[in-house]
Amino acid sequence: MNLSRIARAAGCCGVTRIVCAGRVKLDAKIARDAAQTLKLESHNSLVPVLKKLKAEGYTRVGLEQTTNSSDLHQYAFDRRTVLVIGNERQGLTEDVLAELDAVVEIPVWGMPYSYNVATATVMAMYEYCRQFPDG
Repeated sequence: MNLSRIARAAGCCGVTRIVCAGRVKLDAKIARDAAQTLKLESHNSLVPVLKKLKAEGYTRVGLEQTTNSSDLHQYAFDRRTVLVIGNERQGLTEDVLAELDAVVEIPVWGMPYSYNVATATVMAMYEYCRQFPDG
């Protein structure tokens, strides 16, 4: 369900491609129009994909709480950014974190200590769109 919610919001943000590790399935009722317009890719591992995207000139930004992560609201995205999100429970793995150019987090003031992955992803995509309002 989270992936379908992310896909729907991604469509609103003009995202055309989502790359996932493992099996993927969209619920068309939740993803709505994005289910037909997004290119959804599935790979065994994100690491080779992240290396390729770096070679293509993308900045790879993880969404995760780490000791070195930056506040999302203070982070200046590059135009060619790939947002990397992790599993709802485990977050980003160490091998994926090692490939990233930056890591951002969303401040949380209450319990639990983090937002749901779909909610956090939408917040990060919105911040990117806010910084690049011309699309």
